[in-house]
Amino acid sequence: MSSEHSGVVVDAAALPGRATPVTLAPQNLVTGNPMTPPFPEGFEVAIFGSGCFWGAEEYFWQVPGVWTTAVGYGGGTTPNPSYDEVCSGRTGHAEVAFVVHDPMVVSYDELLAVFFETHDPTQGMRQGNDVGTQYRSIVLTTSNDQQRAAEAGRRRFGDVLAGVGRGPITTTVEPLEGRFFYAEDWHQQYLAKNPHGYRCHAATGLRYPTA
Repeated sequence: MSSEHSGVVVDAAALPGRATPVTLAPQNLVTGNPMTPPFPEGFEVAIFGSGCFWGAEEYFWQVPGVWTTAVGYGGGTTPNPSYDEVCSGRTGHAEVAFVVHDPMVVSYDELLAVFFETHDPTQGMRQGNDVGTQYRSIVLTTSNDQQRAAEAGRRRFGDVLAGVGRGPITTTVEPLEGRFFYAEDWHQQYLAKNPHGYRCHAATGLRYPTA
């Protein structure tokens, strides 16, 4: 793990996890499309961590051009961790939303706008009352183009935050490199199953300046 992640467990201290992934429902409850590959040709995967993943996923499944969503654990070391293991802080993972989108309908930069505008990326290892490394602000990129776009977007939104006396921005941008694991099925589309369930997003109220 990068040294910039103050407080995030390093590889040698991470829990061992397991070889077997979780069993998921065959389809996303909201979109009706599969949550696991293969995905339609030309579609892209984007992954964002912005605090509790229940509410993060809800934001993204409402975006036109998003084909399917899921929640999971990313950016850490432990393979196929459980929710309790991630909450222990000993896996290195953050709670993340997994988003499959048609780039001809919604661009990656437009998804970055949803990400930055629906949480507070200055809070470090927390969002609101949710405290822990699993709630950190993180973008996990699946291509060089995404990496460049996310780094540029982070700088632009960081400038917006600084301009109103907020910040510094704590969002990290990292290549995925296989570090995503689906969360247990009961977490998937949680707020569709539990419409009055918990949401935590300490948004800044500021607009993201799209490219």
